[in-house]
Amino acid sequence: MLTNKIIEEDVEFIVNHDLPWQKFNNSIILITGANGFLPAYMLETLLYLNDKQNMNINIIALVRNREKALKRFRHHNNRKDLVFLIQDVCEPIQLKKYENIDYIIHAASQASPKYYESDPIGTIAPNTTGVMNLLKLSSEKNTKAFLYFSTGGVLGRIDENDLPAKETNYGYLDPTEVKSCYSESKRMGENICVGWASLNNISIKIVRPSYVYGPGMQKNDGRAFPNFISNVVNGKDIIVCGDGKKTRAFCYLADATLGFFTVLLKGKNSEAYNVGTEKETSIFELASLLSRMYCDRGIEIINKPMDKTTKDSHSTVQRSCLDISKIKQLGWAPAYDLKEGIKRTIRSEEM
Repeated sequence: MLTNKIIEEDVEFIVNHDLPWQKFNNSIILITGANGFLPAYMLETLLYLNDKQNMNINIIALVRNREKALKRFRHHNNRKDLVFLIQDVCEPIQLKKYENIDYIIHAASQASPKYYESDPIGTIAPNTTGVMNLLKLSSEKNTKAFLYFSTGGVLGRIDENDLPAKETNYGYLDPTEVKSCYSESKRMGENICVGWASLNNISIKIVRPSYVYGPGMQKNDGRAFPNFISNVVNGKDIIVCGDGKKTRAFCYLADATLGFFTVLLKGKNSEAYNVGTEKETSIFELASLLSRMYCDRGIEIINKPMDKTTKDSHSTVQRSCLDISKIKQLGWAPAYDLKEGIKRTIRSEEM
């Protein structure tokens, strides 16, 4: 059972929504990258359905690091409905024990910007080779639905007049920039998915998450939000590099997870759905909000000019905001505002 009260409340919030959860009854679900920030909440939700609604869901959690997985899910030790498959998704996947795998959720990916230049090929591979391996498996195992985790970054650098960006508002991406490895390979992954679906009888669904935050974020992944949260938890000043004018639309993890399940269970085949919020917040506004909310901790904002290393690691996208009208038509909308989401995130980290 869950030991973190915030995560338990979040999972309860997710399963209490009116989705056709019964589709998961007696199913086998493969989740790749199950250790990851986003898929881990999906795994927790499925186990909660077993505990509270006797769904008899069997989960295969594909991970590369056994020790990390056992630590992340230590509260689920000795469960018979959770099995770890230790391997790289880019290697051929052998699951001879299972005649069918009802659902595949492919979320294995290097999503942290700190890897884009240090390991571009390792970033590209799960979104291309890994996708191909899983699609072959889906055909062999008569999979009912395949959920591919893409990114809002596939839209590229959108003209500000087209923001919030719809799923069809594609902008500029430079394939000769090493840092483009993540977004370009996610684009290719989407195309591989729909190409496979056009030739094989399989239901493909695609989600494009925005900037998701919440319990379990990696504190050292190089992005502003987890860095700021870590500073607040540890009572350190918040460092804003540059002018802090870049804006992002931050989405709380419980909202995003509900969005992922909504697309998997109700989305149209071979279509992509933005999952995020339409409320933009600048990096400086985020830092200011945290400073005000936790003023009793004496946290100050320190502005630091960008040096060459900082510039190289930061995104050149000035504004990022997704249009979510398409997924709203499926009955989903974010419920948590930024202030409440921050409170829940920090409370979770301090438990």
